[in-house]
Amino acid sequence: MTHDMEKTKCLIIGSGPAGYTAAIYASRANLAPILYEGLTPGGQLTTTTDIENFPGYPDGISGSEMMEDLRKQAARFGADIRTGEILSVDTDARPMVAKTDDGTDIAADTIIIATGASAKYLGLADETKYAGMGVSACATCDGFFYRKKVVAVVGGGDTACEEAVYLSHLAQKVYMLVRKDYLRASNIMKERVMSSPNITVLFETQAEGLYGENGVEGVHLVKKRGTQQEEHYDLPIDGFFLAIGHKPNTDFLGGKVELDEQGYIKTAPYTSETNLPGVFAAGDVADPRYRQAITAAASGCRAAIDAERYLLSKA
Repeated sequence: MTHDMEKTKCLIIGSGPAGYTAAIYASRANLAPILYEGLTPGGQLTTTTDIENFPGYPDGISGSEMMEDLRKQAARFGADIRTGEILSVDTDARPMVAKTDDGTDIAADTIIIATGASAKYLGLADETKYAGMGVSACATCDGFFYRKKVVAVVGGGDTACEEAVYLSHLAQKVYMLVRKDYLRASNIMKERVMSSPNITVLFETQAEGLYGENGVEGVHLVKKRGTQQEEHYDLPIDGFFLAIGHKPNTDFLGGKVELDEQGYIKTAPYTSETNLPGVFAAGDVADPRYRQAITAAASGCRAAIDAERYLLSKA
């Protein structure tokens, strides 16, 4: 089968604040970028309710609204925004060639990777078994279904605390399952958890499995695993929410782009440059540290400017 081949100076892979901001800057620099939005247009932010920490929105804004605004802004300056996924990229070819899920091949002089990260799971067989039947990695997407019910949140960081507090306004009771004997969240989030009357934190506790007939009815827990006080018990719950971190979406790159130990794309200090010439990274896919909407947007700007300068240096 012959592939259609299109050409672009700049291919942006992924949406979200990084991808869309890169598209705004690349469009204004006359690079006429093509942006592929991926499986979740707008990225992780479309699954959060309100963004209250983005400068310029004193009353907050919903994640999907903000992403829609950024998308429109990129389109207004001429970005070619497409719904679809990039399956693989040949970074050895010059121009580089990206294969898409609609059969188009795109020859690109520069590529900006803004594919973000996806929620991690514990790896229990039951997570797959009960997917969509009580297991979720997004409290704000699915919390609504657990009004007046009992839920558990796995994790002890800021995200877990945020999810627990969010769910506490909907659910009757929220248990936090924390592997360590402390919360590694920021003080403000810890205080919110501790002051929520319907959140109970179970420290040194891990989930071993789930049970239930037509969906999650409870979780098998182990407390103080590997110690003299090890104890196994079952806790009846209706929903099981994961908040244990994220995995950067880099599989489609075929191992050519250099990653750090955690799987995030490595960039040269103070730039968005990867180890491959003409390939730049922006947003959560290259950020193990901050992972905020504002830092992702800023890095999208940097990636577009870096791509533009790279093209000028090759001209």
